[in-house]
Amino acid sequence: MAHLFCHVFDMHRVHSVAMQKMMNTLLALYEQGGDLVYSGESVTQLMHAWQCGRLAEKSGAPAALQLASWLHDVGHLWVNLEGTPTLRGQDDVHERVGSEVLLPVFGPAVSEPVRLHVQAKRYLVSTRETYARKLSPDSVRSLQLQGGLMTTDECAAFEAEPFFADAVKLRVWDDLGKKSGWFEETRHEALDHLMQLMRRVAQDHVT
Repeated sequence: MAHLFCHVFDMHRVHSVAMQKMMNTLLALYEQGGDLVYSGESVTQLMHAWQCGRLAEKSGAPAALQLASWLHDVGHLWVNLEGTPTLRGQDDVHERVGSEVLLPVFGPAVSEPVRLHVQAKRYLVSTRETYARKLSPDSVRSLQLQGGLMTTDECAAFEAEPFFADAVKLRVWDDLGKKSGWFEETRHEALDHLMQLMRRVAQDHVT
């Protein structure tokens, strides 16, 4: 029994170390690439992440959805393609990359809204007549690369996704989180806020 307990403890410690290493890696992506500006937008990667997370927090979203909002575009930084891929007709599938990176550390409550937030854009354009007019130039370019309008069957399949509602909320915050000058924390405070949120959600995921 004692041997089994030690084995379980060791496995938990290894897992915890791996989780902390990944959180450090995610934070470093924003430390190193957070000042990159979205093409055609007036916000940096870090400003956009912070604004989306703040909108989720103001809306009373649970911690996992707040974190998904913070990290929904982390796949862009992870892939790190040069320039603006959409201008070259290239889709960096950042939603899939980000989801795969986030799942082991934070679970599906974070990774699934991230995976689905691009599909949520296609869904909203297909089901809300005025939604397309609210998209930024880069979102309009990427829409066609990401599949364009959904069919009726695709909309129904998307609505059946367990995290459908969270993905739609995240998408709306994604579109709203592009305001020039809205950044109420210093860079250091924002990154510290992100790390604290990551630790909180990671802890909830393993307990």
